[in-house]
Amino acid sequence: MRFFIFPVLFGSSWIRPVLADSSGISKVQTFLQSSIQVLVSLAGLLAAGFLVIGGIGYITSSGNPIRMDKAKGTIIYAGFGLVISLGAFVISGVVSDLATSAFGK
Repeated sequence: MRFFIFPVLFGSSWIRPVLADSSGISKVQTFLQSSIQVLVSLAGLLAAGFLVIGGIGYITSSGNPIRMDKAKGTIIYAGFGLVISLGAFVISGVVSDLATSAFGK
């Protein structure tokens, strides 16, 4: 009995592979691009705010080396955060272009 069921289930011609719908790929791509744009915009605003806070802290440090170092660190880390978020935006654009050319629209 078991030898009879195996060829019927796996050897029949009515079993065909199911392929993904290609229209769903563009929806996912659009969603991811929009999400990344929003996150990069928020990161840019946040970095600008921290740059202002660090600049004000540097100006008002009155020569105190501890406060100056803290303000410098704030400015440097805000710059790093901005560079990383812009890099993520650029990389997502490149990946999106590669995916569009690979899968087509």
